[in-house]
Amino acid sequence: MNNWLPPVLAVCALLTACAGDAVRPTVEKLDERTGLTVASLQAPIDFIEVGTPLTVKHSSHCFLGPVEWDRMGDISYGLWLHFAPGTDRLVGDIRGDGVVSVAYDGGTLVLKAREAPKLGREPYTPLVPWGQTAYFDLNADSLAQLARSRQLQLILRGADSNPVVFDPGGPTSVTLKTFASSRGITVD
Repeated sequence: MNNWLPPVLAVCALLTACAGDAVRPTVEKLDERTGLTVASLQAPIDFIEVGTPLTVKHSSHCFLGPVEWDRMGDISYGLWLHFAPGTDRLVGDIRGDGVVSVAYDGGTLVLKAREAPKLGREPYTPLVPWGQTAYFDLNADSLAQLARSRQLQLILRGADSNPVVFDPGGPTSVTLKTFASSRGITVD
């Protein structure tokens, strides 16, 4: 494992803690290569592996961000996920069926990997080169459901088939509601 992982993850955790209730703004960019307008958060939401506090062991992190792709009114949504391993606990290929799910107030959403449009520049940048990155299907109703939720958890299937659970480093609802509203999605 690289020696710079602990400082990188510590800085990520510190920035998340300092952000508190801060809302990550939505950014919208035109991808000149494809003609797609891409909306995303300015920075993804940081989730920290449950049960491995930074003071004891280097935690694994997941970074999650919603994405909207708009090709002249033909709109689709997705979730970008980057898994940054920081412990010896192995996680299976996050693109596999049923490997990643999001638990929210009203239930669990099992994510299905998808191919994202090939862009000149991706909406989010992976934080560590040895992590795993994937896009997952999402629709407007599911995005609104996640935004309404007071508490989200990411659950990844470990290599040993046991769940690896991640809690957000701060509140997620306001950030997701702001993103959904900026996309014209009503969140009750």
